[in-house]
Amino acid sequence: MDEFDLKILKILQTDAKYSLDEIARELKIPKSTVAYRIKKMEREGIIKGYYAHIDPASLNLDYIIISSVKAKYGKNYHVELGNKLAQIPGVWGVYFVLGENDFIVMARYKNREEFMEKFLEKVMSIPEVERTSTQVVVKIIKESPNIVIF
Repeated sequence: MDEFDLKILKILQTDAKYSLDEIARELKIPKSTVAYRIKKMEREGIIKGYYAHIDPASLNLDYIIISSVKAKYGKNYHVELGNKLAQIPGVWGVYFVLGENDFIVMARYKNREEFMEKFLEKVMSIPEVERTSTQVVVKIIKESPNIVIF
């Protein structure tokens, strides 16, 4: 990857609907070069897809939780439990971490009742879970789906 690939990625992260013409004009390179580079990055798995950035609050999904999960150790526990946590409705991030806890889980719900029904009850019924500690986000200071590209 060179500086043009990184610039293309920055543009597409800003707005995936940019046309090849607009990108070529902005970078001052041929449209065919832009098309080739994008296709190559898609083939290599650098670009995994194109998505609409939806405002969760507009769908009334502004009850955000961050849950630390301590697991019971066993063979492949991190894969098995990680997959179970990822299947819970509302969960959008599951991270296997090192330290006192084993997983960080991030999820969005409409309210406390929905969180308790769809998340808490499900997590408490998973045998591999030893303990959880959950925080509720009060205010979002910064949130971005973009990868920082230098």
